[in-house]
Amino acid sequence: MAKASEKITLNAGREIPFNKLVLSQRNVRKTKAGISVADLAEDIARRGLLTSLNVRVEHDAQGRETGFYRIPAGGRRFRALELLVSQGRLARSVAVPCIVSKSTTDEVEDSLAENVQRLDLHPLDQFRAIVTLWEEGLGEEEIAARFFISVATVRQRLRLASVSPRLLERYAADEMTLQQVMAFSITDDHARQEQVWELISRQPSREPYYIRRLLTETTVRATDRRAVYLGIEAYEAAGGIVMHDLFDDDNGGWLEDPSLLEQLAIEKLRANADVLKADEGWKWVEAAFDFPYGHTAGLRRFYGERAELTDDELARRQEVEAQYKTLDASYAEATEYDPDLEQRLEELGDELDRLNNRPFVFDRQEVARGGAFISLGADGKPKIERGFVRPEDEPVGDGEGDDASDRSEEDDGDGDGAPSTMDGAHSGAETNKVDGADEEDGAARGLSDRVVEDLTAARTLALRNALANDPAIAFVAALHALVLRTFFSQGSASCLELTFQSANLGQTPGLCDTAWAKEIDQRHEAWGHDLPRNAGTIWDYLISLDEVSRQALFAHCISLSLNAVVQTWNRRPAAIAHAEQLARSLGFDMAEAGWEPTVDNYLGRITKAHILMAVREARGEKAVELIDHLKKPDMAREAERLLRGRRWLPEPLRASVPEVPPPEPTDCTIAADANVGGDGSSATGEDAETGAPQSPVQEPDAGDPASGPVEDEDALVSATD
Repeated sequence: MAKASEKITLNAGREIPFNKLVLSQRNVRKTKAGISVADLAEDIARRGLLTSLNVRVEHDAQGRETGFYRIPAGGRRFRALELLVSQGRLARSVAVPCIVSKSTTDEVEDSLAENVQRLDLHPLDQFRAIVTLWEEGLGEEEIAARFFISVATVRQRLRLASVSPRLLERYAADEMTLQQVMAFSITDDHARQEQVWELISRQPSREPYYIRRLLTETTVRATDRRAVYLGIEAYEAAGGIVMHDLFDDDNGGWLEDPSLLEQLAIEKLRANADVLKADEGWKWVEAAFDFPYGHTAGLRRFYGERAELTDDELARRQEVEAQYKTLDASYAEATEYDPDLEQRLEELGDELDRLNNRPFVFDRQEVARGGAFISLGADGKPKIERGFVRPEDEPVGDGEGDDASDRSEEDDGDGDGAPSTMDGAHSGAETNKVDGADEEDGAARGLSDRVVEDLTAARTLALRNALANDPAIAFVAALHALVLRTFFSQGSASCLELTFQSANLGQTPGLCDTAWAKEIDQRHEAWGHDLPRNAGTIWDYLISLDEVSRQALFAHCISLSLNAVVQTWNRRPAAIAHAEQLARSLGFDMAEAGWEPTVDNYLGRITKAHILMAVREARGEKAVELIDHLKKPDMAREAERLLRGRRWLPEPLRASVPEVPPPEPTDCTIAADANVGGDGSSATGEDAETGAPQSPVQEPDAGDPASGPVEDEDALVSATD
C-alpha cells in the first residue's frame, strides 16, 4: 500500500496503430452479454471510440519488447474495431486511443477491475436521457436505432414520464423498485398515483399487481364484453380514453370511462334491436345486456323450421360429402403431415356446415304477433332469442278454456313461474288444439249425466288397472303429460292429473351465463325443433320414439321441475333432504360440476370473517396472513385468486354426509349395559373404576334456564351475517 505522502502516477495515454494490438487471453469476459459486437461496431462508426483500450507492452521470452501491445481489458471494443477493419471501413494502421498500463499486477486483475468497478447506468438516468432526446426532436424509431434497442423499450422509458416526480424521487432514493414504478405508469393521474402510494406504503403488500389493481379499480377491462361488442375504436372516437400497460401484457388495456362505454354499448344494442325488428318483422324486440334467468316466463314459445334445400343445393351437398369422405380416407392413411390436405378438409367441412345449418324460417303470422330478445353473450357477441308471444297478443278464442285455470292452479306452490326453457306453447294456438277435444261423444247422447259419470268412473278404474300392468305405456303416458306441459302449456290435454311446476330462479343473478343454463337451453331448443308442431300428434310421436330417446326426453322434462332452493319463507326440510339423497345417487358434486367462488357469486356478498374462514380452510393460515389486512373489496378479489382451482365449497353447496345408524345391540352389549351406565358408571351409582357411590345424574330440562340457552339457528345466521 502506498504511503500517504507519495503521489499517485496515472498511466499514460497514447495512440497505437491497430495492427500493433493483440487480444490478451487473460481477459475475464468469456460470456456474451449486452449488445452484440456488430451493434458496438455500428455505434463506434457513428460516434467514434468513447472509451480507450487498456493495454500492456508485450515482451518475449527474454523480456524484450516485441512492439506489440496486449489488451487485457476492452476485448469487445477491439473485436468491434476488428470487424470495421475487415469490412474495409477502418484502416489497419488507424491510431487507436489506449491507456498503457505499467502496473505489475496480473492482467486478469486489470480485466476484472475494469468490469467490476464499472457501474451500470441507473434506469432513471436512462429514462431522463431518452426523454431529453425525444424532446429535442428525435423520434422513437430513431432513438431505438441509435442505441440498438427496440422501439418498445424506448416507449417504455418514455412512458415513465407519466409517473409523478415525487414517486420518481423515491425511486432514485431506492425507496421504490423499478417494477413498482412501471406499475404506476399505467395512468397519467399524478394525484391518484401519489394517493395509491400513500395507501400501500402503510401496508406490507406492495406488489406491482396490487398497485395496478388499485389504479384500475374504477375502469373497465378492454376484454369486457361491452367493450368487445362496441369496439375500442368507437369508444375512443367518442372521446373515451384507454389506459395501457407497456411493461406487461394488458390484454388491450383499461377503459377509463365506464359510463360512456355503457351508454354507447346500449345505444348500439338498441339500434341492432331496431334493425332486427324491421328486417324480420317482429312485433317487438327487447334489448338489454342481460336478462334474468326465466325472463320468458308466461310467454308462449314457437319455433322456426329450416328452409328446404333446392335441387342445386342438394346436388352440391352430395358432391361435397363425397369429396370430404375421399379426402378424409386419404388423410387417415397418410404417413406424413400434409397441410394442403388438412386445409382442404376444413374448407369442405365449413361448406357442409353452411349447407346443413341454414337459418330457421318462422311463420309470418306468428312473427307478426311475436317478439325476440337480444342481449350480449360472454364473448361480446349479440345473443338473439326468437319466437315468443305475449298473452295479450294471442289470437282471441283460440286457446283452450280450461287450460288457463289448470295452469294457474299448478303455478301455486313452490314457484311462481317456469324458467325460460319451460314456458310458452310450442306453436300457434290454432295448431295446438287436441284433435277431437271439443267433439261430443255420440254414445253419451240421451244418457243422464249421473249415468255417464258412473260408467266412465268404472272405465277409469279399469283403465288404471290396465295401465299399472303395462309399465312401458305408463312411462309414455307420463312423458306425454310432461311434454304437453313443458313445451305446449297444455296440462289439461292429458288424462293424467299430474302436477308439474318449476321454481322461479330469476332472482339469482348470473345464472344465464353458467354452463348448466346454456346446456339446458341447448337441449330444450333441440327438442323443441324435433317435436311436432301440433300437440294432438305428440302421443303418436312419443310412441314412435326409440326407448333411449324417450328416456332422454323424460329426464329433460323431469329435471326442469327439480327444486332444491332453500328459502327462509318456504321451509321444505323433507324436500331438501330428498334433494341430498338424489345428489348422492347421481354422484353429484358442485365442485366437479365447475362451481368456483368468485367475487360476484359469493365472496363479495359475505363478511370478511367468512372470507378469511374460506381461505383458511382451503389454503391454510399463511394464506390468511396475506389478505387479513386488506379492505373487503380487495380481500374478496385476492380470496378469489387464492381459492381458484382448490375445489373449496361453502356449506350450502357441500354434499351432506348420510348419518350412519348405530349398530344393533348384541347379547354381550345388552348384558354390559345392564350393569354399566353409558358414562362408565354402574347402574347402582358406583364409579366403574373406583366403586365409590355417585349421585344420580339428572337430564337437563329443555325448558329449564339452568340448562343453558337454546340458540335459534336462524338467529345465529342473521347475527353472523
